[in-house]
This record gives sequence, C-alpha cells and structure tokens, in this order.
Amino acid sequence: MTTDFPRWFTSSYSNNGGNCVEVATNVPGTVPVRDTKDRDAGTLTFRADSWSAFVQFASHQSV
Repeated sequence: MTTDFPRWFTSSYSNNGGNCVEVATNVPGTVPVRDTKDRDAGTLTFRADSWSAFVQFASHQSV
C-alpha cells in the first residue's frame, strides 16, 4: 500500500519560531522529512528503521 498524500506533522516539542522540520509517517517503509520554512524545496527520505534509530539517538542526547 502506498500513498500520494503524506500527512505531515511537526513535533509537539517544536516551539522555536518556525525553525523546524516536518515528517510524514504514513508512507510505508520510508519517512519523508522537509523544512517548515521552505516546504516546496523538496524532501529528504529515510528508511523507516534508520529514522527510528536517529530519533532514538537524538532523544538520548543532552541539550
């Protein structure tokens, strides 16, 4: 099953004046990522397992 219409969302932790990324998690096997300031500039697409590993790593880093 594929979709032509990703459902984009921004993390609830993103409250920094628009300097955010959006992700779509309804695309099977991949996670597209785009810049909220320039949505028409294109997307980066990651394998779902790679994106999950990145998020897990990032969530364990101190700010």
